[in-house]
Amino acid sequence: MSTIERKLEEINKLLEELRQISSEGALVIVEGKRDIRSLRSLGVKGEILPVKASGRSFIDILAEMERRRVAEVILLMDFDRRGREWTTRLAKHLEAMRAKPNLTFWRRLLSLAGRDVKDIESLARYIKTLKEKIGKDILNE
Repeated sequence: MSTIERKLEEINKLLEELRQISSEGALVIVEGKRDIRSLRSLGVKGEILPVKASGRSFIDILAEMERRRVAEVILLMDFDRRGREWTTRLAKHLEAMRAKPNLTFWRRLLSLAGRDVKDIESLARYIKTLKEKIGKDILNE
């Protein structure tokens, strides 16, 4: 199995876990509407809340999460400096609200695709590219 195949397999496993946890009621937090479209195209059907595209302040976002009383919140912000800052801030505030911030998916995606993917919105396109590369490798063998 090639490195690309292993990477794609790991990403697919991770997405399957995300689909499962999201369908069980965990709230997924992303930056914008394009991130939502990308996750939807990858089969994530649970509730996804965009924090930056909504035009609301950071305080309003926190109030919304507290109002929903969600036990687990999956943070999937972008992998750039600003996304990392938002992830850290949100995680701290969620812990203070006694909600469980889940950074597992964000960290694993960052380690698997961090150099190649800068945001969640480009994740679906990245997976398609990996599949195409695998197809070309099979044809060239």
